[in-house]
Amino acid sequence: MDRWQAMRVFVRVAETGGFAGAARQLHMSPPAVTRAVAALEDRIGTRLLTRTTRSVRLTEAGGRYLEDCRRILAEIEEAEAAAAGAGATPSGILTVTAPVQFGRLYVLPVVTEHLARHPAVSTRALFLDRVINMVEEGVDVGVRIGHLADSGLVAIRVGSVRRVLCAAPDYLDRHGTPATARDLRDHAMIGSAGTGSGATGSRATGSRATGSAAGTPRPRLTCNTIDGVLAAALAGQGIAQLLSYQVAPSVAEGRLRLILDAPDSGAMPVHVVSAEGRRAPAKVRSFIDLAVARLQADPMVNPTRS
Repeated sequence: MDRWQAMRVFVRVAETGGFAGAARQLHMSPPAVTRAVAALEDRIGTRLLTRTTRSVRLTEAGGRYLEDCRRILAEIEEAEAAAAGAGATPSGILTVTAPVQFGRLYVLPVVTEHLARHPAVSTRALFLDRVINMVEEGVDVGVRIGHLADSGLVAIRVGSVRRVLCAAPDYLDRHGTPATARDLRDHAMIGSAGTGSGATGSRATGSRATGSAAGTPRPRLTCNTIDGVLAAALAGQGIAQLLSYQVAPSVAEGRLRLILDAPDSGAMPVHVVSAEGRRAPAKVRSFIDLAVARLQADPMVNPTRS
């Protein structure tokens, strides 16, 4: 078996977490898959996988080699496609990630438009309010909110969001509208805990379960989902602290009113990120180009365009 095929086998074993699963996907026998990985380890001179009777896990060297294999295989596939005259045609499975609500409101429309433009592309959308390792989880493109850690990802800034305080009109009619942060002490607050407030891919957080860190009173009601905080605010239960994009639809409909910027609010950048940048396959490049154009043109994401 040549080195290129052995690398493909290794990547599939790592992604499926076992030799049997990789064998089924590659239409090979399990012994052939085992021999391919063993031969690759002998050639390199180091162990790539730790095998037990119940699991297969990457070694430290195997994790680094997996990233390199994915990059090399993608470049080979693109070079072959280019040589065949198909390098400019997006095709294959594209995996995209974003915070849950941001993904639903702003990324999903880009996904559907991209699918309509490129019939040979299939998309897997992972909308998660947690930080993920894009390389380890096989994600091609991500949208991240907040200041980026030095992760080696290629990032394009498309806008910014901020933390805001809002409430339903009927709540404000009953209890009055606070004019300063000090006035919040006389109001019922709604907070969130354990959600990251949609700041996937950053160290930023949004609403907090307690008011001390943000300079606002301790919430009377705390929810563990953004949808729960929104529902409580829409029901007139108090003042919620959320990210500007999370409340934008309800504010536009008149169901919520913005009161103040949160005491610790500062612009948090929104980036489209990828591991490979312009050297990525056509399916990735075409999606990034479309996502950047659409998000930069959206005033809810890029306030400078409003």
